[in-house]
Amino acid sequence: MSDVQQFLDILEEIAPAALAASWDNVGLLVGSPRSRVSAVLLALDATAAVVAEAQSLAADLIITHHPAIFQPLKQLRTDQPGGMFLAAALRADISVIGCHTNFDAASGGVSDVLADALGLTETAPLAADKTAYKTASCCGIGRIGTLPEPLPPKAFLNRLRTALPLPWLLEAGPRPAAVRRAAVCGGSCADLAEAALAAGANVFLTAEIKHHIARWAEEAGLWLLDGGHFATENPAMGRLSQLLTVKTQQAGLDVRIYLAAQKSPLRLAEQNSEE
Repeated sequence: MSDVQQFLDILEEIAPAALAASWDNVGLLVGSPRSRVSAVLLALDATAAVVAEAQSLAADLIITHHPAIFQPLKQLRTDQPGGMFLAAALRADISVIGCHTNFDAASGGVSDVLADALGLTETAPLAADKTAYKTASCCGIGRIGTLPEPLPPKAFLNRLRTALPLPWLLEAGPRPAAVRRAAVCGGSCADLAEAALAAGANVFLTAEIKHHIARWAEEAGLWLLDGGHFATENPAMGRLSQLLTVKTQQAGLDVRIYLAAQKSPLRLAEQNSEE
């Protein structure tokens, strides 16, 4: 039987905690390192529904990308989101680990999944700040890489829609004549738009692009694509599942790894949808 500490050690190999941003909160957030683990549920978000799913699967460890405890708690309201998750996990004796910006920055992590899906080669981090992220040269936030051959914008969009489950795609800035260099960053990374342009990107895929950055892109000449926070990060949970499966098998641990059945909390408000 494995325990939580063994999974903390495995995650340290996959996404070292030192890679996490200074403002983040990663690692064991609920439970004890000595608690036994027979099954693990991976989820992007910490919700009460995820705890219920874990219980249905007899999972005693939940690993989420977005931390269940992000800021210092001033109160624990069990009748409100956040508190409901923590209370449900405690009642069910389920441990909870957060693996956030350390997995964003890790080699093989969130942005590498996007880069691989698009077929980018010769990739490098967009923000490889060794002071802020304590990274190696292969690690850091975001990725920029080269396509095997230049693609017209429409062909690039077709590749993007085929490779990723994007419920929508917003764009800002001018479309280039062709895309050869592409930058990606899963989640809310629009503040790296200038870094993407400086690195020679013809396009930058991320999420939650703010109005002023979209306006900046118009004048700076960078094509920005917003694919949504969930859609640009959730594919990496599948990669984390694969990595954990390999590591647990190598360690001789008999543990089941599950992916939560989560969907984006945002959806298109189509007129023909049911009211």
